[in-house]
Amino acid sequence: MISTARVPADKPVRIAFSLNDASDDTPPEDPIPLALQELEQQLQPLPPCQDSVESMQVYKQHCQIAEEYHEVKKEIALLEERKKELIAKLDQAEKEKVDAAQLVREFEALTEENRTLKLAQSQCVEQLEKLRIQYQKRQGSS
Repeated sequence: MISTARVPADKPVRIAFSLNDASDDTPPEDPIPLALQELEQQLQPLPPCQDSVESMQVYKQHCQIAEEYHEVKKEIALLEERKKELIAKLDQAEKEKVDAAQLVREFEALTEENRTLKLAQSQCVEQLEKLRIQYQKRQGSS
């Protein structure tokens, strides 16, 4: 697994590779590793000179770098996909937040309307009671 760390842009970055686990005198198992095949044409190395130890080392180093590059590209693709998912979730959460705020406003308006209607109803009940009393008084005096 490739580990990554954030480095300030003004600091130089050094990348080191270890070739200790491979013997220098054996030819590569796969003449063109998959990671190299997926590289852009201008980034693909020339086949090594089998007679030169240095050429073989450079080729192996290039293969390792290509494999790491391939892994980083896959990791970037996965992170970009995750970013899209998170943005979609954020958009949905913001939409739900707006919907919830709208519902709160509607609830407050309906609560105020309910209060106003209850007040009007109690006033109508009082007025009706006064009218009944007046009507009864008229009935009683006639």
